[in-house]
Amino acid sequence: MEKELTIDILSSVQKPARYTGGEYASIVKKPEEIEVTIALAFPDVYEVGMSYLGFKILYHLLNKEAGVAAERVYAPWIDMEAKMREHKIPLRTLETEKALSECDFIGFTLQYELTYSNILNMLDLGGVPLLAAERDDEAPFVLVGGPCIFNPEPLADFFDIGIIGDGEEIMVELMNCYKTWKKAGKPGGRQGFLQDAVKLKGIYVPSYYSVKYNEDWTVNAVEPLYKDAPAIVEKRVVKDINTVDFPTDPIVPFSEIVHDRIMLEVFRGCSRGCRFCHAGMVYRPVRERRPEVVKELARKLVDNTGYNEISMVSLSTADYSCLGPVVHDLISEFKDEKVSVSLPSLRIDSFSVDIAKEVQQVRKSGLTFAPEAGSQKMRDVINKGVTEADLMSATKAAFESGWKAVKLYFMIGLPQEKDEDILAIADLAKKVQNNYFEVTGKRGCKVTVSVSSFVPKPYTAFQWFGQNDIETLHHKQYLLKDALKVKNITYQYHDAKTSVIEAVFARGDRRLGKALLAAWRKGARFDGWTDCFSYDIWQEAMAEAGLDIDFYAARERGENEAFPWEHVQPAVARRFLWHEWQKAQKQQLTHDCRRDSCTGCGVCPKLGVDIIDWKDGAQ
Repeated sequence: MEKELTIDILSSVQKPARYTGGEYASIVKKPEEIEVTIALAFPDVYEVGMSYLGFKILYHLLNKEAGVAAERVYAPWIDMEAKMREHKIPLRTLETEKALSECDFIGFTLQYELTYSNILNMLDLGGVPLLAAERDDEAPFVLVGGPCIFNPEPLADFFDIGIIGDGEEIMVELMNCYKTWKKAGKPGGRQGFLQDAVKLKGIYVPSYYSVKYNEDWTVNAVEPLYKDAPAIVEKRVVKDINTVDFPTDPIVPFSEIVHDRIMLEVFRGCSRGCRFCHAGMVYRPVRERRPEVVKELARKLVDNTGYNEISMVSLSTADYSCLGPVVHDLISEFKDEKVSVSLPSLRIDSFSVDIAKEVQQVRKSGLTFAPEAGSQKMRDVINKGVTEADLMSATKAAFESGWKAVKLYFMIGLPQEKDEDILAIADLAKKVQNNYFEVTGKRGCKVTVSVSSFVPKPYTAFQWFGQNDIETLHHKQYLLKDALKVKNITYQYHDAKTSVIEAVFARGDRRLGKALLAAWRKGARFDGWTDCFSYDIWQEAMAEAGLDIDFYAARERGENEAFPWEHVQPAVARRFLWHEWQKAQKQQLTHDCRRDSCTGCGVCPKLGVDIIDWKDGAQ
């Protein structure tokens, strides 16, 4: 018999507020109002999932629809999972405590490859068969979407439907499709609905495709098995985000979450063209929100939430064409209410000390820049388009205005990287400190150097590149560690082994499903958390599945090799990406197309969508 979550159980685990629900502005619909229930499932803990803007938007839009109930569910932490399994408590939604097996849909977001084991764990805890092929007509439909959907193949065995691209419009269409099918008496059962759904643009049903392999185990072709399944599934794109109803009354949690503030999206997409950046390619083109809309949304969000900070979010917020005037107006409006405005990490070539000083008026914060690489050679390889002089100019202006601390983000393991390029990171950090001394005549500038290991991703210029192996990454990490034994410089770096498994799933194919299932059965959970991740488990699981880690992560791809993901398209042309890969090896730059000539990525003409830029009040 299923047991309820009791006070005794809640009081025995960390952060019980993760599991109680009932937060301010959560939406609970009456049973008689509901025709379809979808559990928006985030495969990480509550405080991470509650910070995800995408689900805030979908929760708002879906619950506005008549007959649709969108509820939330998050991955229980290790301690709660143990209690749930001990007492046979199924994983339930927060709004109405509905077991996942009782929902019509379970929609997972794929933000990060190392959450995939949590997806299996949540399905199992919710009483849902893990394999799509084993779900009967009573089982929920499992949906996946988000940035990692542009290579969905490692999860192909486990989900029924993929949502490709922007979800605001297609999710509503899918719910309406379900309601129509349900009212008609569910003709054809489970397959009947999938056959209806696959006709919608942006819908991918993996069971309707077969994969052929070459003798060397590279992919030969991915072909549709069903007549209505398109050979290429192109992403859905919201052409103008000003037409989308942005949530102004989001749920306010009882406990602290990772981004415990208002998150206000100012634009979507990026055209800078950094060759490592997956999001910069798959979310093209740039579509800005009108400045008057941004300010109107901010007013409503402050009134409805009580938060004292507005974070202006996008892939590159400093590139918002109306940033200066909008920040000025927001500070002026909210200063007396003690509501601050914050910006994410800033590009050093678009840094404005005037804007930075304005956002400090209400609440002081540190400065974060992302040079990404230490040497100019490497910045040119990745098409970062910034120079050391840009960084010195930006930090000088900051130090002159009173800042004493800077955080710098870098990557190691990039194509063409040598030891001297690694050491250039340390040199750059020291130059920032010296810059502070030259400006102030004082020592004591605190510089934090945060370094991640590069992971090649689909639909980037570096998708052909073979990732550095663990030994090479360790060598580079320790080389930099020795070079940064300097007073007031803090060095942070990530576990190289997690980056390798991330690369396996970023560039993997359907055969990885067996390894994922084996790893989960061996105890893989929360692989993105250092204290939970076990490289040994993944080595064993890959071996049991007859697969090789280096085949996926470390192998350089040939020019004409077919990739496992190319039947799911963000509309970026392969020839454009190959050309960028060639330019990277020659250290040649490509300009930003946003206010310059088209660079030929193919997205705008293929999808029939235009760049929306409100500079000077016009597109």
